[in-house]
Amino acid sequence: MPSDSKTILRALNIHKSYDGVAALRGVSFELKAGEVHALVGENGAGKSTLIKIITGAVSPDQGEIELDGNVVKQNSPAHAKAIGIAAIYQQPALFPELTVAENISLGLEAGGAWRRIDWKKRRERAVSLLEQIGARIDPQKTAGSLTMPEQQLIEIARALGANARVLIMDEPTASLAEEETQNLYRVIKRLSESGVGIIYISHRLEELSVIADRVTVLRDGSVVGTEQMADVDRQQLIRMMVGRELSAVFPKRKVDQGETVLELREVSCAANGVQHINLTLRAGEIVGLAGLVGAGRTELAHTLFGLEPADGGEIWLQGKLASIKAPADAIELGIAYLPEDRRRHGVVLDLPIDANITLASLKKLAHPFSFDFAKERSIATDYVRKFAIKTPAIFSAVTTLSGGNQQKVALSRWLETKPRVLILDEPTQGIDVGAKAEIHLLMGDLAEQGTAILMISSELPEILGMSDRIVVMREGAIAGILNRAEATQHTIMSLALGHEQLVA
Repeated sequence: MPSDSKTILRALNIHKSYDGVAALRGVSFELKAGEVHALVGENGAGKSTLIKIITGAVSPDQGEIELDGNVVKQNSPAHAKAIGIAAIYQQPALFPELTVAENISLGLEAGGAWRRIDWKKRRERAVSLLEQIGARIDPQKTAGSLTMPEQQLIEIARALGANARVLIMDEPTASLAEEETQNLYRVIKRLSESGVGIIYISHRLEELSVIADRVTVLRDGSVVGTEQMADVDRQQLIRMMVGRELSAVFPKRKVDQGETVLELREVSCAANGVQHINLTLRAGEIVGLAGLVGAGRTELAHTLFGLEPADGGEIWLQGKLASIKAPADAIELGIAYLPEDRRRHGVVLDLPIDANITLASLKKLAHPFSFDFAKERSIATDYVRKFAIKTPAIFSAVTTLSGGNQQKVALSRWLETKPRVLILDEPTQGIDVGAKAEIHLLMGDLAEQGTAILMISSELPEILGMSDRIVVMREGAIAGILNRAEATQHTIMSLALGHEQLVA
C-alpha cells in the first residue's frame, strides 16, 4: 500500500445496542485505497456488527459511514453493493439448487427478469473469475453439491466480478486448504495493487503478518487500538484482544486413559468414499483426525453418526457390536457430533438459546401431556453461565449471537446428552483465540471425565497441541497413525500428501 494512499471508507463514532446490550461503543475505523486492513477481536467484540453497518444490513444508533468523503445516507445491502462495497462472509450464501455459473452471475448481469440470457458468456465469465483465484470448479455443478471450501471460493469469485472498491472478507481462509489459501493471498495482493481496499477479518493471527498493512483491535465493542502490522506481533495482538496474557492456547493435560470405547473394523461407506477404516478410541483419549480438505475426515464422522451409514465392516461400542443406520441410533448409543458448518447444521438460528440447547435431549423434558419448560430454562441457564455465552437472555434467538457464542450453544446441546464419544468437526474454526482456549480447556475437562473425543481439524497446531494420537486420512482411507511424541507438521503433511504410508 503506497504511503500516500487516500482514505476511501470511514466509520465515525459508531454506536449500536441490541436489547440494551451495547455491541459497539463509539467505534471509528478507516480504510485506505489499496490497503489490507485487518479487523480482529474476540467473538462478541463487535466485528460482525461493524461490518453489518458498513454493508447496510444494520443501521447504527449513532454515527455515520463515509465513502470518498461523502456520508452514506439510508444505507442498505443493495445500496452498499451499488456504490462498490462487497462482502464475503464466513458462511457462504449461495443458492444450492443453482449452478456455479448461475450463482456467480446473480447481481452481475444487467436487464430484467425476462431478458435473453447468454449462457455461453455466463459460463465463460464464471470460468474466468474462478481461474483468477486458482479454483478448478466445474461451472455447471450445482452449488449444493460443493464442499464448504468450494462454496467459499464461489463467493470470492462473485465479489471479484462485482468490481468492488471496498471488499470485506470475513474469515475467508477458515475452510481453505494450504494451496487454496496461498491462491487467495495472491488474489488479495492483486486486488490491493489495483487500488481495492480490503477489510480482512481473521482469527488466524499468524496470517495477518503475511497480508495485512494495518490492524485494528476491538474489545467489548470498543477500539483498543490501530497499529501498523509490522509493529506488532502475535502476543501483542492477543494481549490487546483479551486484555491479558494468554500463555496456553493448547492446554493439553495428561489423562489416564480407560477402556476402549469405540472400535472400527474395516468400516467402509461406498456413498461417501470412506474405505477400510480400522481405528480404536479409548475413554479419556483425544484422537486428532488430520488430512487435506476432501480426504474423508468429515465423511467418516457422517458414517459414525449415521448420516451416511456404513455398508461394510463393523462398529463396536464398549465391546458390543453396534448398528448405526441413522443419527437417532448414534445418539441412543452415546455418540454426539458437532458439525463443521454450525449455522446450517449445528444450531437452529431462529430458535431461542434454551430450545437449541435441549434439542437433542427432549426425552428428559417431554411427558405424555406436558413439557418441563422450567427444567429447560434451568439447563440452558447453567450452560450459558458455564460457557460465558454472551446474550441478554436465554430466550434470545441464536441468530443474534456471535459465531463463537453460537458454537458454544451447539456444543452445549451435545454435552447435555452426556455422550460417551464426542466427535468435534473443526470445533474452533472461526473462533477467537480466547474462546479457542476455553474450548480446549473444556476438551481437557471432558477427557478427564472419561469422554472419548474424535477431533477433526485443519489447523496443524491444534492437532499437534491437543491430540494423544493423530490419524491422518487421504482419499477416504487412513494413511497413517502417529503417537503424540512422534508427530510433527512435516510428518502429518507427508502422510496427507501420500509421500509416505504409516498405518499402525
